[in-house]
Amino acid sequence: MSRLSALKGPLYLLPIALLTVVPLLVVLASFLDPQPEIWSHLSEFVLPRVLLNTVWLVLGVGLGVLLLGVPLAWLTAVCEFPGRKFFSWALMLPLAMPAYVLAFVQVGLFDFTGPVQTLLRQIFGSSAWFPPIRSTGGVILVLTLSFYPYVYLLARNAFLTQGTRALEAAQMLGLNRWQAFWRVALPLARPWIVGGVMLALMETLADFGTVSVFNYDTFTTAIYKSWFALFNLPAAAQLASLLVLIVLVFALIEHRSRGRRQYHSRLSSSARIRLARGQGALAALFAGAVLLLAFVVPVIQLLLWAKGVWVEDFDERYPGFIGRSLLLGALAALLLIVLALWLSFVQRRYRGWAVQLMAKLSVLGYAVPGTVLAVGVFIPVAWFDGVLLDWLKPLGFTGSEVIKGSIAVMLLALAARFLVVAFQPVDSAMQRITRNQEDAARSLGCSGRALLWRLYVPLLRGGLFTAVLMAFVDVMKEMPITLMTRPFGWDTLAVRVFEMTSEGMWERAALPSLFIVLAGLLPVILLVRRSEG
Repeated sequence: MSRLSALKGPLYLLPIALLTVVPLLVVLASFLDPQPEIWSHLSEFVLPRVLLNTVWLVLGVGLGVLLLGVPLAWLTAVCEFPGRKFFSWALMLPLAMPAYVLAFVQVGLFDFTGPVQTLLRQIFGSSAWFPPIRSTGGVILVLTLSFYPYVYLLARNAFLTQGTRALEAAQMLGLNRWQAFWRVALPLARPWIVGGVMLALMETLADFGTVSVFNYDTFTTAIYKSWFALFNLPAAAQLASLLVLIVLVFALIEHRSRGRRQYHSRLSSSARIRLARGQGALAALFAGAVLLLAFVVPVIQLLLWAKGVWVEDFDERYPGFIGRSLLLGALAALLLIVLALWLSFVQRRYRGWAVQLMAKLSVLGYAVPGTVLAVGVFIPVAWFDGVLLDWLKPLGFTGSEVIKGSIAVMLLALAARFLVVAFQPVDSAMQRITRNQEDAARSLGCSGRALLWRLYVPLLRGGLFTAVLMAFVDVMKEMPITLMTRPFGWDTLAVRVFEMTSEGMWERAALPSLFIVLAGLLPVILLVRRSEG
């Protein structure tokens, strides 16, 4: 193979990789070029509080998703109890609800003026003993309820794929069920569990909407305030650089744990452990309580709030909110599906470490918080905008912006953030296309681009549909990138939720939230169909 042929694959993927690499390098460059006055301000007024809050969130959410996700995964995968089949898929429903929506619903329900504490005061005369929802514990609770499905899904897959031989061998050695769980099943499932926890923690570090609702300062809110409240983009970049380093550590741990998942057998339904009546009732109660808190009660409350404000709130602005959300989701999904298809095709056709490196860099953006990508995209775009203005002004151009503050900037940041969402289903479908099918197509005269369009695209139809759907919904739910890079006045449903929750108007935030939750149910249904069986 000539040197030129060996470079083709990496060169084909370089533009896609740059979508993620350039923003990251821009942000990290600010860390390598510290500004003493900025760091002096940050170290005195911002970093101590932000770092402490972040540590508490990481510890609390990490422990919380373990305590919810692992037991629920074990119960629905290995045990038999009343409602197991229902809970096995229903416990995934919280994935349809963005964490920022669950946050303001829980605050509205459990705050001092909410219906729960009001009822308690009517019954007991006081609710002073009730734990305050606006606290570190409240933020941890909401994020745990939002992100435990990451651990639940991966741990459940681990317990299912272990089969029954390990448990049977443990019982033959004299271990009871609890001992077999702790000493055999749990250690074997550790790579899946660690991977799920790392995903939950990366989402925690990337979260912006939830901590904004609670007015709980973390890196994401500090970045936003530095940029939009203090108009200090360099300070935002400095904070973003620290957050990138933290997130990359978690991404590396998650990647290493993913490489150790190797089981392939599957647990048969007849081999499940039948729980005694009392134990089965407790298992159903536990699963039901989690589902109620994380999904059912919040949806009911959203419906009640939306019903109360529907007539006065659903005005001529809402078609714009919905239309812009749909347009942004459709444009981003179209861009992502093209990038994902090309990435998967080139990775399959060209081998070598350079291609694999480019592919990994291309999908790294999902581990990077949206606030970081917004800063990392905006800085080079603003610089390039200045260059374009210098060129265009002598030609009579009188505007102050060319591409800055446009939909194109949003799409660049969204493509970097969500490419992996589209890539995974496309690449999974690509792996099912055999070499024999390729050889048959080539024998009929198909090669190059014709092979892509006449063989791959028709056979990838299911994977492409899944990728479009998941990318579309994720973009619709995404808040910080849209909020920080949108054109002036270009409000979407997520932006509407942020504006209403910032003013404490929970009822008026319910209506756009319901549209987002309904859209979020679509990929959850796909997950359910894949995981059941």
